Amino acid sequence: MSPNRTIIVAALVAALAASAGPGHAQTSGGVFKIYHRDSPPSASILEEATNSTVVPFMPVFNNLVVFDPQVPQNSDRSIVPDLATSWRWNSEQTELTFKLREGVTWHDGVPFTARDVACTFDLLAGKGREKLRRNPRREWYRNIDFVDARDTHEVTLYLTRPQPSLLSMLASGFSPIYPCHVSPSQMRSRPIGTGPFKLASFREFQSISLVRNPDYWKKGRPYLDGIEFTVSNSPSTAILSFATGRFDMTFPWEVTAEELKIIRQRAPAAMCETTAMNLNINLLINRTTPPFDNADLRRALMLAIDREAFVAALGREVAEIGGTMQPPRDGFWGLPAADLAAAPGYGGDVAQNRAEARALMEGLGYGPGKRLDLKVITRGIGTYTEAAPTLLSQLREIQIDAQLEIVETSRWFARLSRKDYAVALNATGNGIDDPYQTFYENFACGSSRNYTGYCNRELEGMVDAQSAEIDPHKRQALVHDIDARLLADGARPPIYWKGGTTCLQPQVRGYVSMVNSVYNGFRFEDVWLERASPRKGQGATRSGFAVRAEAAHQAVAAP
Repeated sequence: MSPNRTIIVAALVAALAASAGPGHAQTSGGVFKIYHRDSPPSASILEEATNSTVVPFMPVFNNLVVFDPQVPQNSDRSIVPDLATSWRWNSEQTELTFKLREGVTWHDGVPFTARDVACTFDLLAGKGREKLRRNPRREWYRNIDFVDARDTHEVTLYLTRPQPSLLSMLASGFSPIYPCHVSPSQMRSRPIGTGPFKLASFREFQSISLVRNPDYWKKGRPYLDGIEFTVSNSPSTAILSFATGRFDMTFPWEVTAEELKIIRQRAPAAMCETTAMNLNINLLINRTTPPFDNADLRRALMLAIDREAFVAALGREVAEIGGTMQPPRDGFWGLPAADLAAAPGYGGDVAQNRAEARALMEGLGYGPGKRLDLKVITRGIGTYTEAAPTLLSQLREIQIDAQLEIVETSRWFARLSRKDYAVALNATGNGIDDPYQTFYENFACGSSRNYTGYCNRELEGMVDAQSAEIDPHKRQALVHDIDARLLADGARPPIYWKGGTTCLQPQVRGYVSMVNSVYNGFRFEDVWLERASPRKGQGATRSGFAVRAEAAHQAVAAP
C-alpha cells in the first residue's frame, strides 16, 4: 500500500470511529450474540487450523503483540503491544527481546510471567514435556532456535537467521500465549487465558459462552458483559434469526448473496460489509497415490479450470482471480497480472486449454468411452460448497465424472492430514499476509498442513532465501518467482480468491472487518452495544455508516 493510500485508510477509519462519537459514546454491558457456522473441533487455537476455533476463542487470550483491530489491512505498521510492552532487535536481527507487561494474571489467578512465553514456544517446537495433539503452526516458528526467559518480565527469541516476518506471525490470532501450568488437553475444552473474556461453557454442537474478565489488565475493557455463540447447522435458519434480531452479528464473512437479499428485505437497518479476507478456494490434488501421482493427469485438472466462469457465477464483489499469494490491493505480495497470465490454466483460450487437457487424458487412456470416475470431497460449509457445482461441471469437459462428498468440520482436517482423498475442493485462509507463513505452512516438505504431499527441495531453498531477506523489494521479487513456480507445478491450484459479507445489527459498535486475514480482529474487547431506543431516520444514519465502511475498504483496495 502506498503512503497516500495508508493516509486515506487511516482517515476513513477515523471517520468510522467518529461516527460512533458524540451520541455514540462507548457503553458497558450487554451480551453480544453471534451465530456460529459449525462446532469447533476444539478450543485450542494452537492445535487448530480453522476460524471456527479462532473466532470464539481469540477473546480468551492475548498475544505478545497484536494487529490493531481498528485498522482493516494488517501490516507491520499496524502491530501494537499486547502482553509485551516493547520489543527490540539486535543488530543482526537474529535476537528479538520483549519486555513483558507486569501485573497480568491468568483467568485462574496465577501470575503471567516470561516462563509462560517460553513454555508456549516449547509447545510449538515440540520440545515441551507435554505435546500438542496437532501442531499446524510448527512451520511458522521453525526458525526459532531457543527462547530464553531472562527474568520474570523479559524474554528473548533467538533465531537461526533473520526473519522479517516474525512480528507479524506473533500478531496473528493464531499465536496466543498459553499458560505453563495448564495442560494441552485442558486447553482443548476448558482453556485458560489472560484475555478480556473467560470461558463460561463450551457445549459441543450447541454453544460457546464467554463472560467478562473483571481482572483484565486493560482497564475499562471489555465493554461487553459476555459473548454467546450459538451453533447453527442451518444457514437459512441462522440468517432468519439474525433478521429477527436474535443475533447481533452473523458469522464473519459467511453471508451469501441470496442471504444478503433476505437481510436487506427483513432487516433493512442492518449494517453489512463485503470485504476480502485472504482466503482462496483451491484444489488439493493428492499426488502421493494413484491416479494423481501422474503429472499429466494433474496438469489436465489445472487446464480444465475456467476461473472467469467462477467469478461470473459468484460475482466480482466476492470472487477475484489470483495466484498463491493474495492479489494486490488488499494483499501486499500477489503476482502482477502479466506473470499470472503465464501460469497454466490462467492465460490463453479456455477451449484451447481444455483441448490440451483432453489430449493428456487420451494419452492416459481416457476418452468418451472410458471416463474417469472421481470423488471430490469438500467441507460442509457454504464457503466451500458454493464452488462445487461449477467445478464438477468443468471437470466433465475433460472426461471426468466427479461426485461430491460433503465432510463435516470435525472430520475435515483429519481426512486431509491422513490424505484420505483423491481431490478436495478446499479453502485456504492465511493467518497473516506474509509469504513465510503461506509457503512453509502449505508447501514445505513434511509440513503438517502440506496436505497434497508436494515437495520441491530446490523451491524450498528459494523459500528459505526469501524468508531471511531484509530488503522488501528483493524479497518481493523472490516471492513472485516462487509463486509462479508453485502455479506451474500445480502445487495447490488456486481457483479464486474469495470475499465475504458480514452483517451487524445497528446497535453494534467498534467492530472492523480485516481485509487480509480471516483469523484476526476477534478479540472483541473494543466492541460495545448501543442500547438507545430506535429513532426516526436511524436507518439513514446506519446507511451512512455502511457507506463509510465501504469507502474504507475501497480505499484499501484502490490501485
